[in-house]
Amino acid sequence: MDRLSIIGILLGIAAIVGGQVLEGGQISSLLQVTALLIVMGGTMGAVLLQSSAASFIGGVKMLRWVVAPPLVELEPWVKSMVSWSNTARRGGLLALETPLMNEKDPFIKRALQMLVDGAEPEAIRHTMELEITAYEEKHRAAAKIWESAGGYAPTIGILGAVMGLIHVMENLTDPAKLGSGIAVAFVATIYGVGSANLFFLPIGNKLKQVIASEVKRRELVTEGLVAIAHGENPRIIESKLRGFLV
Repeated sequence: MDRLSIIGILLGIAAIVGGQVLEGGQISSLLQVTALLIVMGGTMGAVLLQSSAASFIGGVKMLRWVVAPPLVELEPWVKSMVSWSNTARRGGLLALETPLMNEKDPFIKRALQMLVDGAEPEAIRHTMELEITAYEEKHRAAAKIWESAGGYAPTIGILGAVMGLIHVMENLTDPAKLGSGIAVAFVATIYGVGSANLFFLPIGNKLKQVIASEVKRRELVTEGLVAIAHGENPRIIESKLRGFLV
């Protein structure tokens, strides 16, 4: 679990609510259902309009990565590449059938299968790079829905503010209705700007970091397996792959 993300979310909320209380305001003043409906509903509608169904669903599923990102450790994979290289030097590429049978990662399994089948090193590289590119494009498109939401939310918040002011103007002769209209106007702006900068944009950037880490892992494995296919010395492979750890 990513505790830093949880602390960040709680700290952001606490800062806004705490500031309101310190200024002598009421927390209930920030709770406006109408403003929330305008901003969240409008933002969601805009994101849905620009996104494909697959990207939107993927982005929602990836939300869990903010607090529980997949564990990506590169050091163990460097050791695995060196171990597989030693195995291949002693018993040939067919000796890698054992790690192939034990491997659960589909990406690694396909690469190992090509290696065991005697595919040319450049064919392995080309195939794996295509998969890496497809993975990155798919997941970045999914993560982009949160960045898009961060772009739309402030504008929708301003739209909510204008709607609130229109309501105020329509009821200038009825002072009892002025308060609610003004509240919606200002709170809608808070919701729009706050949700964009405290949640949507940080979530989008967090997801891009997770995707970049996974892409780096796949590139490391690809480089290692291609080096094994070339028959390079395990020590040279290790030195080469440690460049990914910098």
